[in-house]
Amino acid sequence: MTTRPLILLSNDDGYDAHGILALRAALETFADVFLCAPKGNQSAASHALTLHGVLRLVRLDERTYSLNGTPADCVYVALHSGERILPRRPDLVVSGMNHGPNLGSDVVYSGTVAAAREGALRGIPAVAVSADNAADREVAAKLGARVVRATWELFGSADSPRSAALLNVNVPPNPKDALMATRLGARLYDDVVDYRLDPRGYEYLWIGGSEVHHDVTEGTDTAAWEAGYASVTPLAYDLYAGAEAFDVARSVVTRTG
Repeated sequence: MTTRPLILLSNDDGYDAHGILALRAALETFADVFLCAPKGNQSAASHALTLHGVLRLVRLDERTYSLNGTPADCVYVALHSGERILPRRPDLVVSGMNHGPNLGSDVVYSGTVAAAREGALRGIPAVAVSADNAADREVAAKLGARVVRATWELFGSADSPRSAALLNVNVPPNPKDALMATRLGARLYDDVVDYRLDPRGYEYLWIGGSEVHHDVTEGTDTAAWEAGYASVTPLAYDLYAGAEAFDVARSVVTRTG
C-alpha cells in the first residue's frame, strides 16, 4: 500500500496494559495508531455495552484515550464521535494484545474479541490479538502486527469485501516463526463455583476453575497452540445456525399450534 493505514486500537486489559503498549509499538512501524481502551481491566466483558451508566472519556494525549466502559464501548465511542477521537474512519480495528489466549469457546466471553467484532460489525476489517503471558512480549506483538499488516494489504482497497474480515490471533509461548490458519477448537475448563465466607461470616463466591485442557483435533487453534504455532482464525458475527438447522425451528413452531 502507498499510504499508512489508520488503526483504531483497543483491548480489555486497560489502556496502559503491557500488551497493548507492545502491540501499539509494533503497529506504529507501518500505521498511524489511535488508542481508545478501557480505564481498567474488563476481561470476559464479552460484547457488553454500557446503556444505563455514565461514560467518561479521558484524553491522555492526541492519540490516546481511556474510557470507563467495556471494550465494545471503547470502539463504539471512537467510531461515532466524529473527529473528537479519530481524524477519519479507520482502515482497521485492532484489539489486544491480550494477556493470555482467547482460544475455542473463549471467543464468546472475550472482551478482546468483542472490541474487534464491534469494528467488523461496522464493516471495518478487524483483528484480535492474544498471547500467552509466558511469550516474549515483543515477539508476540510483532507476530500480531504481521497479521494486521497482511489484513490491511488484503482488505485495504475500497472495493474489497471489508465486512468479511474478523480474525482472531493467538500466540503461544516460544512460537515458531510460521503462522497457521485454523478453525476454533475446544478449550475445556475445570468449571467450578467456589463458595467462601468473608471475615464477617457473609458468603461470597468465585466462579471459574484454574485448570484447562485443549482438544488437539488437527486444524484447530487449540491444536496449533499445543504444537507451538501462532494461529489465525476467521470468525463470523452471523449467529444464524444455517439451513440445516432450520427444520428444528420449524418443528418448534409447528408444536406451538
